[in-house]
Amino acid sequence: MDLKTERVEIAVGDATMGAYLARPADDEPRPGVVVFMEIFGVNDHIRDVTDRVAAEGYVALAPDFFHRSAPGMEVGYDAEGMQQGMMQYMQLQADQMVADARAAVSWLDERPEVQQKRIGCMGFCIGGHMAYVAAAETDVRATASYYGGGIAAPQGPGGGASPISRTPKIGGRIVCFFGAKDTHIPADQVDAIKAALADAGTRHEVVVYDDAEHGFHCDQRASYHEESAKDAWEKTKTLFAEELRG
Repeated sequence: MDLKTERVEIAVGDATMGAYLARPADDEPRPGVVVFMEIFGVNDHIRDVTDRVAAEGYVALAPDFFHRSAPGMEVGYDAEGMQQGMMQYMQLQADQMVADARAAVSWLDERPEVQQKRIGCMGFCIGGHMAYVAAAETDVRATASYYGGGIAAPQGPGGGASPISRTPKIGGRIVCFFGAKDTHIPADQVDAIKAALADAGTRHEVVVYDDAEHGFHCDQRASYHEESAKDAWEKTKTLFAEELRG
């Protein structure tokens, strides 16, 4: 499928958040998907994922939620990139993340080539955290959260409400993907997320891949696990097809 891609800017209060937009070239009205980045920025991997979503027939938007501290930052998956990414991660504030998620979803929903109220989201690592928050704080209909770190933490970034405490507000369907070998997200946190979703009556699935580590979906990382990545991608495509096109 031929795609159109461009850089766009989104107003968030008095700030401006950059983003990468990919969509089918025919501009026919389609559902939208927000793709939340890792700590490495809207880099070539996140742009590739965004393009892959668009190629499935969606209008896909990858917002840069580091726009307050390091706008436009793109780094790789080496030690230096990890250090830079963690520096920006430490500056995140939960309330600002909610504002960014709402702004991204609203901006996408207002696009003429997007079918209104047919928005989903997905994200990886801190983006998986962001996707979980967006599921609770926006009206997205479907969410795919890949190894979202800190979801079960007692507080959100900067001391805000924890994502898991927001679980009863999730109105759509959510699928969470984790790796059993992920040392960043221990099994007790995954169990807490499962329990919170079940207690809230949320339509959900929590998938744990026995042989996967953190970052298993990214083919630029040493932790890439092809079998798990392919299965999670197929489940994500099914989620969006059922919830955004049905």
